Amino acid sequence: MRFLSAVSLTVPVVLASCAEPEYPRRTVAGADAARGLELVRETGCAACHDIPQVRWPKGRSGPPLAGIGTRPLIAGRIPNQPDAMGAFIQDAPSLVPGTAMPAMPLNDRQARDVAAFLYTLDDD
Repeated sequence: MRFLSAVSLTVPVVLASCAEPEYPRRTVAGADAARGLELVRETGCAACHDIPQVRWPKGRSGPPLAGIGTRPLIAGRIPNQPDAMGAFIQDAPSLVPGTAMPAMPLNDRQARDVAAFLYTLDDD
């Protein structure tokens, strides 16, 4: 009986530790997510990425961006924080040498707006 009690308490703890950690939704203070969506469409981000709220094209050379705000890392290497996201959007090759993502023609404000939009995207 004692064994079954120990197992019944241990199994949920072990299973819970295997789950993906929950990350809080990130926000970019003072940025405009709606303007970020406009910029994503204007600069052609969807040529490489599948992006919710952008109907066409549905690029496949870059990762899909649904849920990007809840991922722990950007490009699998950089902590996913608003300042890092803005910098990566502007000049990915300077942060991740060898990346296929090009530097984008965006100023700091525009990159922050795009980051704000990306942080609104759910996994669905």
